[in-house]
Amino acid sequence: MSDEEVIKRRLLIDGDGTGDDRRLNVLLKTFIKWCSSNETPENTAATYDRMQAQLAQCEFAVTKSDFATKMMQQELKNYESISQTIEKGIELAKVQIEHSKENLVLAKKIRKNRMEYDVLSKVINQQPDRKKTLKQLDVVKGELDQLQETRRVLQRKLGHRQKEFLVLMRSVKELQATLQEDDDVSEDEDEGMADDSRPSSSPASPALGAHSPFHYSPTSPPT
Repeated sequence: MSDEEVIKRRLLIDGDGTGDDRRLNVLLKTFIKWCSSNETPENTAATYDRMQAQLAQCEFAVTKSDFATKMMQQELKNYESISQTIEKGIELAKVQIEHSKENLVLAKKIRKNRMEYDVLSKVINQQPDRKKTLKQLDVVKGELDQLQETRRVLQRKLGHRQKEFLVLMRSVKELQATLQEDDDVSEDEDEGMADDSRPSSSPASPALGAHSPFHYSPTSPPT
């Protein structure tokens, strides 16, 4: 607001103020003037009635101001109550948010565990039944025991056959030795018989022996 506007406003106001202040100042001035005036009873009654009206206006303004004050105080209390309610709501919302975060973490963990459980259950379902597996294991163990028993039997038979083979080989060697001895004896006997059947006045040359290709013997064909 400029200085010129301030001066104009002061000139418009007669020094009694504005609003309720002016009304009270005017009423006070009127009352003082009314008390010190020597006017006629008619004018005095008129002034009195005007002062009564001004006083009623002042009382109304005071009542209105008091009512507005009380209303504002009540509104202030309402605002404070609303503010407290809002603060409580904010605190409750914070608690709910924290609880929701914990629930979210728990839900993520449950979801992760459920996914792992699904994967594990699929792997387990792909495997054969435990009872069936144990039954097959018993069958395999029985077959293994049977194969081991068969192996032991075959090993015993093999050992017995080896012993028989050794006895047979020993017999064969003994038979070969016996045959060799018989052959040697037969050769000696044949040689003795050949010497006995040879003539004493043979014209053969001493350089020709019994094994000469030109030697003739009744027991050997001519060469």
